Formats: sequence, C-alpha cells, structure tokens
Amino acid sequence: MIHFRFSAAVLLMLACAQACGADFRSVGLPSVVLYDAPSVKGMKRYIAPRGMPVEVVARYGDWVKVRDADGELAWTESKGLSTRRNVVVKAGSAKVRAAPDEQAAILMTADKGVLLELGEPQAGDWVRVRHEDGIAGFVRAAEVWGI
Repeated sequence: MIHFRFSAAVLLMLACAQACGADFRSVGLPSVVLYDAPSVKGMKRYIAPRGMPVEVVARYGDWVKVRDADGELAWTESKGLSTRRNVVVKAGSAKVRAAPDEQAAILMTADKGVLLELGEPQAGDWVRVRHEDGIAGFVRAAEVWGI
C-alpha cells in the first residue's frame, strides 16, 4: 500500500510539472521594488528594471513571489509585471542566428545579461528573439533564461 501511494505521488508530481509550465513575466513598469515579504512594509531587497524577466512561483492577493535569473526569490506587486516576455542571456555570449540552425548566418552576438524579447514559444532547442535594436533571429534555448 505504501509503495502504491509513493508511486501515485510521483506520477502526480510529474504530471503537474508537465502541465503546469513555468509562469514567466517581465517587469512592465520603469522599475519595481522587490521585497522580502508581500508588503510595502517589508524590507526592500532590490529594484528590478523594466524588461527584466522573472518567474512567478507564488501568488498572495495582489502580490507575487518571483525568482530572478540568479535564483533569488522576492515579492513584488503583480501590477508591476507584464505578460510581455523577455529572456536574458545567461551564457558568456549567445549567437543570434538567421534560422534555428547552428550553420545559419550569425546576425549578432549578445553578451551575458543582455535582454532579448521572446518572439514565440520555444520550439525544440531554439527560440525566436528580438533585440531592442530591431535585430530578430534565433538563439539556443539553453543560452537564455526566462522560457
């Protein structure tokens, strides 16, 4: 009986992990304050700039607990976030290519920390992105954070 319950719990967790994909957002205001608690009376941790991608991990009323690219957790008001999706380069540099192929022409190289707008949901190992300068192409999903 214990073996059955354990197996059922594992299957339930795996199903949720696949069905409940990560909820990524981007900072929509010029900046938002991130707190250690879901209240403006909490301790201010840091200020997140416009466009910064975050993963929503919990909700509490008008507040959301978010994880940043470094894995830090903090709280912010949900009204400061946008559904517009950005990713941040996490590799030393990422090559933005004309097509989702390692042999495709390189349109630009983005250094670690550069923000890119997510163009469409992930399809395989590549994602479509757009730089604020207007350059659009594909980057390896493993080289960015926020998808």
